[in-house]
Amino acid sequence: MAGHSHWAGIKHKKGALDKKRGKLFSKLARQIIVAARNGGGDPAMNLSLRYAVEKARAANMTKDTIERAVKKGTGELAGESYEEVRYEGYGPAGVAVIVQALTDNRNRTAADIRKIFEKAGGNLGAVNCVSFLFESKGFITVSTDAVDEDTLMEIALESGAENFEKSGDLYGITTSVGDFEAVKSGIQEREIKTETCEVTCLPTTTVALDEKNARKVLNMLDKLEEHDDVQSVYSNYDISEEVFADIEGSSA
Repeated sequence: MAGHSHWAGIKHKKGALDKKRGKLFSKLARQIIVAARNGGGDPAMNLSLRYAVEKARAANMTKDTIERAVKKGTGELAGESYEEVRYEGYGPAGVAVIVQALTDNRNRTAADIRKIFEKAGGNLGAVNCVSFLFESKGFITVSTDAVDEDTLMEIALESGAENFEKSGDLYGITTSVGDFEAVKSGIQEREIKTETCEVTCLPTTTVALDEKNARKVLNMLDKLEEHDDVQSVYSNYDISEEVFADIEGSSA
């Protein structure tokens, strides 16, 4: 996997979302509503709902809030009607970007996303214009304080993980989509706390960025993440740990 880009993205995204906890809850509630609407309100029978509820719990969303979102999705409570939309395009320095959103107004959201791309010097393209540069994978991170490296590596690989690596204070585990549940369960059954646990889009090729372009790209991705309708943003940028540290240090 492309290490720098995803590691930097995980750390940068976590820091940004921690500052916007209320907005994060709103986004997670939308995920739950749509998952329950599409597949029913039982997490045991609806994998998408199970993932959405797990993410909400990890963010410390209350049980009552989660249950209300599920009931809105199943129609037991009145609620907004959201649809899933996907946008693709190129940002500064030719970096590929995929945006997944849930919206109650497709035209408004499309106009907003296009404006963010254009202001950053990028351009929004047609659906599937950059999809070929990414592949769906399970991705799990664990703090190095939670378990020793050899133990976690053994558990992950025996459970079916494709790749295991360490970056800073995190271990990263990559899986196929089909083996994600087995690997996740293998880790959690040992009562090892996970930091990130998701099915995501990982780039197959990356674009290396200097500090100037890295700032432009991260600023654009922050603007996309901040949009109320946006659920996930994926990109194939590659920022070295040194450049990323300089950027984080200057913005602290």
